[in-house]
Amino acid sequence: MPASQNTDLHRPLIGSGPVRHRRLRPTPHAFSYRAMFLLLPMRSLERNAALLPIARNHFGAMSFYDADHGDGRSDSLAWLQDLLATEGIADADGEIWLQTFPRIWGYVFKPVSLWLCERADGSLRCAVAEVNNTFGERHCYILTPLAGQRSLQWGTEYRTSKVFHVSPFCTVEGGYRFRFLRSTAAAPQRLVLRIDHDDASGPLIETSISGTLQPLTAARARMALLHHPMHSFGVMARIHWQAFKLWRKRVPFHSKPVPPAHFASRS
Repeated sequence: MPASQNTDLHRPLIGSGPVRHRRLRPTPHAFSYRAMFLLLPMRSLERNAALLPIARNHFGAMSFYDADHGDGRSDSLAWLQDLLATEGIADADGEIWLQTFPRIWGYVFKPVSLWLCERADGSLRCAVAEVNNTFGERHCYILTPLAGQRSLQWGTEYRTSKVFHVSPFCTVEGGYRFRFLRSTAAAPQRLVLRIDHDDASGPLIETSISGTLQPLTAARARMALLHHPMHSFGVMARIHWQAFKLWRKRVPFHSKPVPPAHFASRS
């Protein structure tokens, strides 16, 4: 389990591994592809911007833009802290990690980004899953400890109702089951994020992103670009290609509903 006192864990990390998606009904459909992602210690970067070896808020071959998160302001950490304050969460006073895709050549689409909010002792106070759809809309699911527990537990399942439209091949009903794991005891470190969608008939879609973690350096950023030169464009292309396949399989298509009135919902 991460420990905030370990300064080695407060450096930006880059991960590489598979993205998996499996639809169970009404027609089975599955795919997997390799992706890369960042795991950024946002409070450490606030204290020392030089820790980040890629461009921030300006164009670069690989870059991170704060405006790609939250309400689009120039300081995404400030937005996250305002959100936690609004939700009455005052004790997430340790590191705040952001797992997300970087921009590549100025472009990115991030289906899901995950904010992991620690206390000063390293325990996980809450998590915020930031979901984007291809219509330019965004919604946040706030995950908090189960009744009787002080912290989120790595590997434990957390549920929340689905209130935000993502895919035209799914209705806005049912709920999500979130589970995340991070191993730090052995090298290489690993991160896993799993999100499963259930409807009234049971499990419908299973998705996950996982990968090994390494310190993000300029050299590793260049290597990642060599392996994924069109990463962001590929994410969007695959989304549309898989949508075409679902349409060809005659999976029912649903029109986009009005987005939820509130930007964030809580488990």
